[in-house]
Amino acid sequence: MAKQVVHPKIRGFICTNSHPIGCAKNVEMQANYARQAISSRQTGLNALVIGASTGYGLASRIALATGYEANTIGVFFEKPPVGKKTGTAGYYNSFAFHKYAERHGVKALSINGDAFSDKVKAETIDSIKRELGQLDLIVYSLASPRRIHPRTGEDYRSVLKPIGKPYSDKTIDLVKEEVVNISVETATQKEISDTIAVMGGEDLTFWVDCLLENDCLKPGAQAVAYSYIGPEITHQIYTSGTIGQAKDDLQNHVDKIDKKLEQVIGGNAFVSVNKAVITQASAAIPVIPLYISILYKIMDSKGINENPIAQITRLLTEHLFSDHGPKLDGQRRIRLDERELSAEVTDQVKKVWSQITTENLHHLADYNRYKTGFRNLFGFDVDNVNYDQEVETDLFLP
Repeated sequence: MAKQVVHPKIRGFICTNSHPIGCAKNVEMQANYARQAISSRQTGLNALVIGASTGYGLASRIALATGYEANTIGVFFEKPPVGKKTGTAGYYNSFAFHKYAERHGVKALSINGDAFSDKVKAETIDSIKRELGQLDLIVYSLASPRRIHPRTGEDYRSVLKPIGKPYSDKTIDLVKEEVVNISVETATQKEISDTIAVMGGEDLTFWVDCLLENDCLKPGAQAVAYSYIGPEITHQIYTSGTIGQAKDDLQNHVDKIDKKLEQVIGGNAFVSVNKAVITQASAAIPVIPLYISILYKIMDSKGINENPIAQITRLLTEHLFSDHGPKLDGQRRIRLDERELSAEVTDQVKKVWSQITTENLHHLADYNRYKTGFRNLFGFDVDNVNYDQEVETDLFLP
């Protein structure tokens, strides 16, 4: 057992440790929100969440278990504690979720490994057959910088770059807390195709095929994959760049999966376009921390901001498990980003974006809110946690 005082070790967009009590509080707060927000309960569901340890994936697992008393199997790639080195936040989140599920009488199964691999898919199938039987829902919430292709062994690495012409705009230097200009060179064709291989839809197709072949999906089962579009000011680096190409590929695969599920089990597959939130992945994207700092100040002032658990409870109650089924746009997408992309919000964001400098950063944007939100992801700056007290860091998943 290893008791120690844990203070954050942060540089820029990287935090190299996490606080187990803070992570547990985060899970508890999300569960409390979901319990209040989801009133009509469809119990006895079984769900697979791929990318289940942080962000939207974790929120999905919590909302399903809390609001629908769902048994869940989560797949993620996280590091357990070793000696004085703490586990990753996602590891402690998952540990806390297991404890929560145990207290509330729902099954929680977890597979810690490479979700892209055939080995992890096989382990997951075995667990589903042994413990759950069949699934009602598949949630796909993977964000990864790398994928080793399970069939060819090729090693792909994703990049976040513009296509066609270099990108230049404002961003925050997270170390100096200054508004600076950033330039990103254009992607090569190989970088584009590699990013599609990592972040596109092929892996989800492999998952669904594997589940169908092993009779692990109930009649009418649904699949949902998470995506992001964002406002015009981020389009060149995101939506029109390499990641946007991967998201288009994801949509194409989901459309084909939808047809397949409909034919085989009477099921469906959808892409849910979610709003911008503070996540470990988004912190590394140029422009996004500054954009979120501005966006949150504006949306908070209007009382329409949502964190991942609020978004996911709305996805479940208003779309996936509503009486009328999902409301889709012209490209068959569920849109949870409609408040972020409303004219009243985007017009204000554009205005602030054109004016913001280092000198007025804290006046025009809520960068402190962003910083606190980022630290919260790792279990730090969470209310009612004594960070000067020793805590047990040797916590291990069953």
